[in-house]
Amino acid sequence: MRYFISMQWTDRIRQVKIVLVVAAVVIAVASLLVSHFLVKDLSEEERTKMEVWAQALNALNNADETTDLTLVLNVIQGNNTIPVIVLGADGRVDDYRNIKIDAAKTPADSDVYVARLGEEMRQSGKYIKIELGDSAGAGDYQLVCYDESIMLKRLSAWPYVQLGIVLIFVVVAIFALLSSKRAEQNKVWVGLSKETAHQLGTPISSLMAWVEILKENYPHDELIPEMDKDVKRLERIAERFSKIGSLPEPVDSSMNEVLAHVIDYMDRRTSQKVQMQCRFPAYDVRVNMNASLFEWVIENLCKNAVDAMEGSGTITLVLKEEPGCVVVEVQDTGKGIRKKDLNSVFTPGFTTKKRGWGLGLSLAKRIVEEYHKGRIFVKQSEVGKGTTFRIEMKKI
Repeated sequence: MRYFISMQWTDRIRQVKIVLVVAAVVIAVASLLVSHFLVKDLSEEERTKMEVWAQALNALNNADETTDLTLVLNVIQGNNTIPVIVLGADGRVDDYRNIKIDAAKTPADSDVYVARLGEEMRQSGKYIKIELGDSAGAGDYQLVCYDESIMLKRLSAWPYVQLGIVLIFVVVAIFALLSSKRAEQNKVWVGLSKETAHQLGTPISSLMAWVEILKENYPHDELIPEMDKDVKRLERIAERFSKIGSLPEPVDSSMNEVLAHVIDYMDRRTSQKVQMQCRFPAYDVRVNMNASLFEWVIENLCKNAVDAMEGSGTITLVLKEEPGCVVVEVQDTGKGIRKKDLNSVFTPGFTTKKRGWGLGLSLAKRIVEEYHKGRIFVKQSEVGKGTTFRIEMKKI
């Protein structure tokens, strides 16, 4: 039942993420489409204005002494936003408006700049051809070249700016939410761990006293030393829980000894159908770590491996050195992990067992990455063949 609840919760979170991503994409596409059509309409309106402006210019060119130019001049002078350059048939600049020119440029440089800008407008197709009258010569014409107004350019760029702002806001909000959630989870783990250590303290002390009494009354009983080992084991577990939430000072320790302790512990507490193998280098590998907590991590991985193998198979502990790090790999021949679950194995509450809270791997990840500044991940896993967990620790 616990497995199904965890899976349903994980799937629900995944579905919510997908819905949010789809909603964000729809909003972005809708915003871009609305902006596109709005810009298109304004662009067509500006072209209509330039056609009227070109007609006014043509009327001005063909005017005689009796023509009333009041309306024509009002139209020509009324354009204060749209950049326009009038080119002659020979490509020279006859006139221009709303073109920003650097004051430091010489008149010759300014003419060259305006002519080049007008040619770019013409090549982009933003021009209107005016046929001049007979007085100007047969086949003579002018090109009224124009560009988008500053307002239209800003409007074209605004959706992208808006989407960028929204994206930054969403990222910051998600980061703040995750940080808050992580901090809340950390408080829960710390409180739970310390309360567990506190609750275990009294019965463990009582058990230690009873073991001492049994030693005095039955000094030759072979079971009492085994009871003493179990009580000390409980004491060590309580000590581990009490260290959660604090930052235990790492010390120079032997990784070979830590892994050997785990193998000895697992050998005595698992069936003979589970084979523990090790591949260690001949020399001693030293790492700065809290040996008690790190031993807990390896034990947890081994216990998960036993559950995955359903009590029968082989667990192999590999210790090796690579450039810049010490590597520990825990390999099993169990049922493996499905690909869709690989990203969730370290999530609190995720478990594939019918019993269990799904906290072991989450705590293991915290011990390795937060306390020891290392890295733990699933190196490989194949359904029906087994899984390999890899831990990377910094060298001394």
